Amino acid sequence: MTLPSADELIPRLKETSRVDLYLDYDGTLAVFAPTPDDVLPDGTVIGLISQLADSPKVRVSIVSGRRLGHIRKLIPISNILLAGTYGVEMQTPDGKEIHQIAYDSIRPTLDSLKPRRQELIEGKGGFYLEDKGWALAIHARKADEKEGLQILGDAERMLTPSLLGEHLQKIHGFRFLEIGPNNADKGHALQFLFDRFKWEDSTPIYIGDDDKDEDAFQAVNDRKGISILVANEARETKAQYLLNSPVDVHQWLKDALL
Repeated sequence: MTLPSADELIPRLKETSRVDLYLDYDGTLAVFAPTPDDVLPDGTVIGLISQLADSPKVRVSIVSGRRLGHIRKLIPISNILLAGTYGVEMQTPDGKEIHQIAYDSIRPTLDSLKPRRQELIEGKGGFYLEDKGWALAIHARKADEKEGLQILGDAERMLTPSLLGEHLQKIHGFRFLEIGPNNADKGHALQFLFDRFKWEDSTPIYIGDDDKDEDAFQAVNDRKGISILVANEARETKAQYLLNSPVDVHQWLKDALL
């Protein structure tokens, strides 16, 4: 699938009066950390987001699969919205927290499942168990492919309908399996933000890099906004435009919005 470059939008955006900007973090603003629990603030990213947040024509939101506590440390800027765990937990620009589901309704199940997850990957190379508080994820990208698929299959079979109940869901990805709230969804998060924090006469833009961003692309498309995929090779996507890397994202944001 061939997408046009987002660079062709720059002249149009230079004339746009308001931009409602939504950004993924890992793979979009910054390269991936060695492990999901590594928090490595990037001064270049912080400086760029600070400039965007200070612009009267731009409203900035970071929407990430990382836990909110990580995003706070990675983007220590007070006047933007931060959304973690795909939007389940949010911090508004004035510092207030919003939770889309009660923590106590899901954590007992995750606590019961966590030791079984740890036992499943114990002593096996290339696996990583991430506890986000609101969700548990097994990463197997660095594991042997055959063993990785086998372990992920075993992990998925643990997730019976009775265990998931009414509040939890399976979240799949490339050699990745997560259990989290059933409203852990970036598309759902954007719809909530559009409704709760409406900004009249603004153009919504979402920039993201992986399959967890596809629902957000669709949500922005439905609002007649702009969706941009960050990828160095073609793939099926709901995004309308393409940028090749986080470095290109930085330059595009400067050229189009500053």
